[in-house]
Amino acid sequence: MNKPAYIERPLYMRMVEPFAGKEIIKVLVGQRRVGKSYLLLQIMDRIAATDPSGQVLYVNKEQHEFSALRSSEDLIKYVEERRAPGRRLYLLVDEIQDIHDFEKALRSLQATRDTDIYCTGSNANLLSGELATLLSGRYVEIKVHGLSYEEFLRFHGLARNREAFTLYLRFGGLPYLRNLVLEERVVFDYLRNILDAILLKDVVARYQIRNVDFLQRLVLFLADNVGSLVSARSISDFLKSQRITMSHNLVLDYLSHLCTAFLVYGVRRTEVGGRKVFEVGEKYYFEDLGLRHALVGYRATDINRILENTVFMHLKMAGYEVQVGQMGKREIDFVCDRHGERLYVQVAYMITDEKVRDREFGNLLTVRDNYPKYVVSMDEVAGGTYKGVRHVHAEEFVHSLTAGLSLAG
Repeated sequence: MNKPAYIERPLYMRMVEPFAGKEIIKVLVGQRRVGKSYLLLQIMDRIAATDPSGQVLYVNKEQHEFSALRSSEDLIKYVEERRAPGRRLYLLVDEIQDIHDFEKALRSLQATRDTDIYCTGSNANLLSGELATLLSGRYVEIKVHGLSYEEFLRFHGLARNREAFTLYLRFGGLPYLRNLVLEERVVFDYLRNILDAILLKDVVARYQIRNVDFLQRLVLFLADNVGSLVSARSISDFLKSQRITMSHNLVLDYLSHLCTAFLVYGVRRTEVGGRKVFEVGEKYYFEDLGLRHALVGYRATDINRILENTVFMHLKMAGYEVQVGQMGKREIDFVCDRHGERLYVQVAYMITDEKVRDREFGNLLTVRDNYPKYVVSMDEVAGGTYKGVRHVHAEEFVHSLTAGLSLAG
């Protein structure tokens, strides 16, 4: 195949590297158009460099030439008919969820000696249920996101500065944007088409959604309420004001479908210092802010929501498990855990007066442990600490999270 040019994404290749060549199925999962296919191309180049005698079979279910591969039997037959005797086989399958019972094919092929398997999928439940049972201990999941701010700078050839950060906040991090002029009319037209593809292919078709109008209204509701506590009841009440009746259970189902398509992430509230997880009310954040803006526009009045969404996604990219913290009536935006480490993060647009300072820093000061605590804002004077809580500019904070730099200071 003629491989298109690409820009390397070392963050994800470092995640793949420890399992390359091992008898473990590597599964790259994430929203459509975040760059999973191009990561497979990077993996193919790595294989060519490390094992030039190996045989590579590449299947892309989004290409017409592979449309006949519909079932596990089809995939096994396709591979066995092309397998070269005496050579190590590298199988790469793009969008594998479009092959029925694909897990059975992977289990069969993985059991064959000298077979190294990589695949991608656009569904968060790809590795649940039967697949998890069949392949228990034989696969690793690698979550792929859109471009981090640091990657955005490299992809677009931009110097790191406040103007570039504003472009990132406005247009998001889908990799293909590097081929477009960064103007709202051009970018948002492209992103609306991507959003339609995600909804129609990964939600409507997969879950046989009948009420497409409600699904679209729900996405709009989430776009308008990024970072706000949302419950099935609050959505149902909103719908009633629009003269639409929808049961709480159906609302929850639709929210779950949007999460499994990686369009949004639901974040639960947990009691800081306790074990209580609040069952009612989650916050929702978009995988890509550009998709959100393509729906409702980039509005200056939403800057706090936009910053909060950006910080959340960079914490996810950096490998943190993120929850909303609750301490009585006080709320901490993000409680973040990774490998036994913990961070507390509060996000604000500007620390404009003492009242805002007392609220944002005060929430963190009520936490009586010694883990790092940050207030992240767009204040140009951000820096230093206030009673032990670090104050960091948002541009510096998100860049540091994924560029491997220290957040100290």
